[in-house]
Amino acid sequence: MHRLAVLVLAACATLTSAVSCGGGQSSQSRTFSGPSQSIGNGTAEAYTTLDNSGNPIEVGVRMSAASLDGLPQEDAVPPRMLTLDLPPQASSTVFDHVMVNWNSHGHAPTVLFGKPHFDIHFYMVDKAAVEKINPSSPDFGVQAAHLPDPKYVPLNYVLPPGPPAENAVPAMGLHWIDTTDGVVPGKYNFTQILINGTWDGKYTFIEPMMTREWMLTKQAVHEDIKQPRAYQRTGYFPTTYSVRYDDATKEYLISLGGMTMRHQS
Repeated sequence: MHRLAVLVLAACATLTSAVSCGGGQSSQSRTFSGPSQSIGNGTAEAYTTLDNSGNPIEVGVRMSAASLDGLPQEDAVPPRMLTLDLPPQASSTVFDHVMVNWNSHGHAPTVLFGKPHFDIHFYMVDKAAVEKINPSSPDFGVQAAHLPDPKYVPLNYVLPPGPPAENAVPAMGLHWIDTTDGVVPGKYNFTQILINGTWDGKYTFIEPMMTREWMLTKQAVHEDIKQPRAYQRTGYFPTTYSVRYDDATKEYLISLGGMTMRHQS
């Protein structure tokens, strides 16, 4: 009986990553994906991962290796936008959808972000709200100048110098940069960075940006996301940001993880 118990325990330990020996429930996380879209010579899709209790662990974008090839070279303004729907399983997070932009010639300020790169906006507002961020709107200047209460902005994040209306980007809004990232003209070597976004007083997106050149090196990054002192809504917010290349699937994964429930305050 002792030998049998040892064998059972050994088997249970082996299966822990797949099945819980106590209740028979899966202890593995489960990943769900939204519709796939073409980009370059490959594809991209948004996804979310849930834990065994059905709570979100992360949201992210999965891009095939081929998506970095065959990209258009024209300098579109605003840049080409690829909207990716998150799966329904992401509904308890604060994110509504993801927008991927390929900037073949970089974008302003070009002294900082002039390299060919991807912008990946994880939006907390719906598509209709994004479309309304339009310079032709009579309220554009007023909305740009309406900044969120400082308690909702993460520590060390600031706006670029100049009037907000001049810095506002159509279908995006205002971009906040972490002052500790060393983003100084003439000294900053852009590889990857995490931007925050607001519009009309609301915290609207989290945006990883990364150059195509850096992605091709297949380096990995995993960082904590700086948190604000308060939150404008209730839901699961991310606490980590990562980029990695999966050799098995030949995919790049750009994710916001460490999901934690926050309450409006």
